Amino acid sequence: MTTEPKKAGPGRPSGKPGGKPRGGAGKANAPKSARRRSREVALQGLYEWLLSGSDAGVIDAHVREQEGFDKCDSAHFDALLHGCIDEAADIDAVLARHVDRKTTELSPIEHGVLMIGTYELKHCIDIPYKVAINEAVELAKSYGGTDGHKYVNGVLDKAAVDLRPVEVEAFRASRR
Repeated sequence: MTTEPKKAGPGRPSGKPGGKPRGGAGKANAPKSARRRSREVALQGLYEWLLSGSDAGVIDAHVREQEGFDKCDSAHFDALLHGCIDEAADIDAVLARHVDRKTTELSPIEHGVLMIGTYELKHCIDIPYKVAINEAVELAKSYGGTDGHKYVNGVLDKAAVDLRPVEVEAFRASRR
């Protein structure tokens, strides 16, 4: 008798990052950009940090040993991993205004994805806000629970209004 594994559901992560993504991005054979890879690797590190509270330097060294690290944008990875950990309280304060529960009650995958998205909205001005949100949504589709990407999209869309009000308003005005 075989038992089917439990399917991922809202708030239930499909598995820790570092395993094979579930897909969801719709581009099965498209090569990933170095920045996208850096976000994935940073998510692995944040996942470990959120669960264990390990030292950022130890996590950094561990993640750099992973196969495929050489294909990511290491400077962007450094900014994301260390920036998210160093500014976790500030990032969580931004998120707290837009989530429906305490950030400690979020799944570690969605929390990590939201931290990355918020960090990019706050600090990576060279990345358009829509791109930062979309990249976070793609991470959530690949690694998060079934509808986690919808949650991530809604939260970061609201956070963008706080963090990049001029850019958001300009985009909205262009669509009228």
